[in-house]
Amino acid sequence: MTTLRDQLGHGAKRAAVVKDAEDVLEMEVQDKGGLTGVAIRGAYAIVKGVKPGFTSEVIDGLLDDFLDALDPIYQEAVAQARRPGDHLRSNADRMAEALLAITDGRAARASRTVIKKTYEKLRPTAKKHVSEAAPRLGSLLDRHLASA
Repeated sequence: MTTLRDQLGHGAKRAAVVKDAEDVLEMEVQDKGGLTGVAIRGAYAIVKGVKPGFTSEVIDGLLDDFLDALDPIYQEAVAQARRPGDHLRSNADRMAEALLAITDGRAARASRTVIKKTYEKLRPTAKKHVSEAAPRLGSLLDRHLASA
């Protein structure tokens, strides 16, 4: 069976997924309200300020691992003849755990102290926020798989 990485991890398709993922991230950050939203927007501004294009670079650097982490959920959707985005949404907590396992490892190895400290500050609430992103991530997945 074809994997997510096989379908979305190469060439122009990869570039489109990275760009779309950056747009999803921007929307998710902007939608956060209250004091948590202020903290998230502030942390995101710090990350974006590291250097121009840093967010895209990070997304591209994580994409293969993210696609591999989401592949079991995708394969289940295919086996059940479900739209992958719908299946991802119904497995939002599982998706969040899989993606956060990757970012936890990367953050632990980060060389930039500001990135590491920012991540550590936000990590306690990360699962909730990543789970809440499931609708947009599911739509991203469906959109790019439809044209793969």
